[in-house]
Amino acid sequence: MRPWTGPARIVLACFLCAPALAWAADPISFSADSVQASLAKDKEDTVLTGKARVKTGSISIAADRIELFGKDFTYLQCSGSVKVEDSDKKIALEAPDLYYDRTKKLLRAQGPSILQDEKNKLVLKAEWIESDSENEVTLAEIAVRIVKDKLACRSEYALYRRKDNILELTGAPSASKDGDDYSASRIVVNTDTDDIQLEGEVKGSVIEKAKASPAPPAPASQAPATAPPASPDKNEPAPEAGGPK
Repeated sequence: MRPWTGPARIVLACFLCAPALAWAADPISFSADSVQASLAKDKEDTVLTGKARVKTGSISIAADRIELFGKDFTYLQCSGSVKVEDSDKKIALEAPDLYYDRTKKLLRAQGPSILQDEKNKLVLKAEWIESDSENEVTLAEIAVRIVKDKLACRSEYALYRRKDNILELTGAPSASKDGDDYSASRIVVNTDTDDIQLEGEVKGSVIEKAKASPAPPAPASQAPATAPPASPDKNEPAPEAGGPK
């Protein structure tokens, strides 16, 4: 079938009126500078280029190019400065390339990617991130870096169970908090309390925290000095010896 091309606003009208979308997990809408689409039943395929935008449920995606394909446009393949925002979960993601399954609410980012969890004030960086929005579980691999408040972690693999406030690190993991450094075979962090649990070959380096010096004692209040006795007036005659007669 010859693909149809035309202004984005026309394709959007056809897209939203397609009967297949009645069974989609979430409503979906899009916009772009240019669109190429094939709307054959069960073979839907739409390519958005130039300021491509897609909105489905609580998920908003922006990229240079977005391809929607599969039955009911279930799958999205995005590339070029991809930015994702989940307004319900308060999570944002940036990546060079991204795949999204609308039915499973599963996204997979490749290349240097950054996930920001606004709720827990946590930032996760990795070369590969897979996030299950439905179950709030995120996997990260290769050069994983995590920062939260005064806590910084590194590892090759990370499992973030957001509902449980648990972050599991493996693959030469290390953590730094308030100047103290830790490493182990496995590190588990409670993202709610920032408590760190070390397992396996544990190593650590703890610096002595500076203790606050006690305040010097306040000076004792000084009693007013007693005035020295007045010197006799030189013009006043001295009393005679032997006392008064």
